[in-house]
Amino acid sequence: MSLQNNLLLRTLRGEQVERPPVWLMRQAGRILPQYRELRGKLSGFIELVQTPDLAAEVTIQPIDELGVDAAIIFSDILVIPEAMGLDYELVEKVGPRFPTTIKTAQQIEDLIEGVDAAGHLSYVYEAVKATKQGLNNRVPLIGFAGAPWTLFAYMIEGGGSKTFSQAKKFLYQQPTLSHQLLSKITTSVIEYLKLKINAGVDVVQVFDSWADLLTPKLYSEFCIPYLKRIGDEVKGVPKILFAKGAWFALEEFKELDYEGVGLDWKTSPSMARELLGTSKVLQGNLDPCMLYADADRIENAAKDMVAQFGSKHIVNLGHGVYPDTPLENVKIFVNTIKSQSYT
Repeated sequence: MSLQNNLLLRTLRGEQVERPPVWLMRQAGRILPQYRELRGKLSGFIELVQTPDLAAEVTIQPIDELGVDAAIIFSDILVIPEAMGLDYELVEKVGPRFPTTIKTAQQIEDLIEGVDAAGHLSYVYEAVKATKQGLNNRVPLIGFAGAPWTLFAYMIEGGGSKTFSQAKKFLYQQPTLSHQLLSKITTSVIEYLKLKINAGVDVVQVFDSWADLLTPKLYSEFCIPYLKRIGDEVKGVPKILFAKGAWFALEEFKELDYEGVGLDWKTSPSMARELLGTSKVLQGNLDPCMLYADADRIENAAKDMVAQFGSKHIVNLGHGVYPDTPLENVKIFVNTIKSQSYT
């Protein structure tokens, strides 16, 4: 059965569309009262991620509440390191923490990878199937994974960081081991995304959340080859690459097999289009903090963004929506975009 709203897919295929599609990173979460109510009944975030019916419910909530043009499966990028054998926990008001971090060649050797690692994540694929059933073909479903460098950073650092200095130190001091670990992560991400596609996702997005911490030289050496492998080996659905702050790599992204490239709020549409050419669909890039502004400023910013990007554009934020963002402001933004027209 065909999708009732296939605006996102048509845009990623480069087709002429009547208006830009809109969805938001972190659209399923604490901005929604129904999410907070459900989360309050559970032991924590990980329980929610690992319970397919609940993950599906949360994924669908913003479709009902906000009317966005795509759902994104409720999960976490760190399920991959966990599936590879590196357990993590989420500490309230602190974030993810890995009790054990990668320090040695033997630890890298011992990690599970590829099909074996991806096979541990059946609860994600079940959540995808449950979500597709619940969506009933209303909108496409996006699956996602963390990029190899971003997952590597957590596995070395042990948690969030402003600098990820330990992870970067590992790149400089242990380049051979770094490539070995990145290769294992990449193989696991590829198989994970393939299984998500088999389960029913319509689009996949790769998040390189910590791209902006690397120099252009480091990014070219330790990120681009692995992003290329993912782009080359994951087939069957359109792919979007979102590398936060990686404006310096846009020319390299042009050569990768991703239909869409996400932009943060520091990257102008004109610069991105100049460096990427017309072959890629651009996604983004409103500053998430703009959604704290008054209604008139939000409406004007939304209209201005559509005007600046023109066609071949997916409207989104330049990062995830912040948890304390007023829900009414999010609705104003989404509704303003939906009222725009290319004709």
